Order: sequence, then C-alpha cells, then structure tokens
Amino acid sequence: MTHALPHSAPDGDYEMDPLPSGPLTTIAEVRERAESRGRLRPERHRHPMRWLIMAALVVLSVVFAYPFIWLISASFKPRSDVFDNRLIPQTFTFDNYVTVWQQAPLALWLVNTVVVTALAAVTVTLSSAMVAWGFAYFRFRGRGFLFGLVLATMMLPGAVTMIPTFLIWNALGMVGTLVPLWAQNLFGSAFYIFLIRQFMLALPRDLFDAARVDGASQWAVFWRVALPLSRPALAVALIFEVQASWTDLMRALIYLRDDTTFTVPRGLKSLVDAFGFGGEWHWEIIVTASVIATVPMIVVFFLGQRQIVHGVSAGGIKG
Repeated sequence: MTHALPHSAPDGDYEMDPLPSGPLTTIAEVRERAESRGRLRPERHRHPMRWLIMAALVVLSVVFAYPFIWLISASFKPRSDVFDNRLIPQTFTFDNYVTVWQQAPLALWLVNTVVVTALAAVTVTLSSAMVAWGFAYFRFRGRGFLFGLVLATMMLPGAVTMIPTFLIWNALGMVGTLVPLWAQNLFGSAFYIFLIRQFMLALPRDLFDAARVDGASQWAVFWRVALPLSRPALAVALIFEVQASWTDLMRALIYLRDDTTFTVPRGLKSLVDAFGFGGEWHWEIIVTASVIATVPMIVVFFLGQRQIVHGVSAGGIKG
C-alpha cells in the first residue's frame, strides 16, 4: 500500500506525493514525516502576524519584569552603587542579605505575615463558598435582589467603613493584635462570592439532586459534592486573597502598634522610615528586604497560574 502526503505547489495549493508503503497510525505521524522531508511547512511560517504578536508579548514581559530584575540586582550592590542602573552589579556582595536580618526582626515579620495570610485566605474562601452555594443552589424569593445587594457592597470605598470597623475592634480590645487583619474575612467577600457562585451555577444540578436522593444532608451535599467540584474557583479565591493579605499595608498601619506584631508590609514601612527618607539612606537594606518580601508571592503565582486561568475562565461560562 502506498501512502500520499501533501506538499506545497508553486501556486500555494498542496499536491500529493507518494511515500514508501507502511502503516501510518496517526495524523501526527503523517505530518511529522512530511515536515521531515520539507514538503509541508508548519502553519506558523505562513503567518507573520503571529511572530509580531509574540515579539510584542516578549517586549511587554521585559517591561513588566524589569523593575523586579532591577530590584534583585540592586540587592547585591553596595550602598554607593544601588542606583547606578546596572543590571549586572559592578561590585557583587551578599552583605545586604546578612545586614537586613541583623537590622530588623524580619523572620518574626515573615511568621506574622504567614499566619495572617493563611487565616485570611482560608476563612474568606470557605465563608464566601458557603454564601455562593446558597445563591447558586437554593431557590427562594428575593434571591436576585439579595445577591444584587451583595454585589453593591463592592462599590463602597474602603474609607467609608474604615472608622466604624476600627471602633468595633477597639471596643473588643483587639487593636494592637493580628486578629483584625484576618477575622473580617469570616464574613466573606463580595467578589469571591460572585466568582464562586458563577462557577457553581455551571455545575450539573443533577449531581446535587442525586446526593439528596441518596440521603445526604444539605451540608453533606455542599461539603462532599459542591466544594470538590468547585476547586478551580476556590483556588482562584485562595490565591487572590493570599496576595491581598500578604501585601496589605493599610490595615497593618491602622491596627498594629508594636514591631513584634508587624507584618512584612508594615515592617518594610518601618525600614523606609529608618533607612530611607528622613533616615540613614541605606537603600540597599530596603531593596534587599523588598526582594525577600516579594519572592514568596512570585512563587505562589507561578505554582497557581494554571488554577487561576482555569478558575477564572470556567467561572464565566454561565451567568
């Protein structure tokens, strides 16, 4: 049996050339043999616009990555060379990474931030999922109106609720502790409720009805069926809140008083006050601490980028 493969003719059409006989099991194998003989060029070679798009993406990636690359480079420079704009340090030193641990309780700040971030991310994800499940699964009068009220809270500026919230925590005696930085998430977030609800609406309702027929309680349906199926949306909410809590400076400035309770953003602010403007102008310490504070978030987004894309795209399937 003789197989024929296409090759490019002068007029741009494909002609068929015979190949040696033999079983060809897949289209990929046919294409691989043809390309190996130079008879069939990949489609990308016939679309210059694709190369232009790729070049533009590379340029934009470099533009967005440059500040962090500069930050890393500056962290390995002595004080006199921090702002020389060389990406490769003329004088390479690790002393900044030793000094920053000596000048500030950075390890304690990192521990405080990890605790606050973990509690804030877990509580807001679970509480938002519960509310989202109620709006997605149950049918009751006024459901659309109540959901609209939840979404309307996103239009309230944070400054509107800042003082009343502070008065509440002050009355509870929690000012100066880490509790106000994460306990507010026990009541969910409008954005995460919307995101998870949209994902749950796309889940087959027959699965939940079948679980109810099998005798599962409402809580069992939510915990054993809905939550496992909603993992992509939950992962998005978790990662977003990790980033938001890790970089939260405003609440740390409002509620934290002692440097033993500082989080990383609040600690960096104290370093800027001590070694930056109005201080000793040791910017090499500040940029080094900034690198240490930024690297964990880059790792989190690198590990969770697939879940972010999947969760956001799947959450918009059904409105």
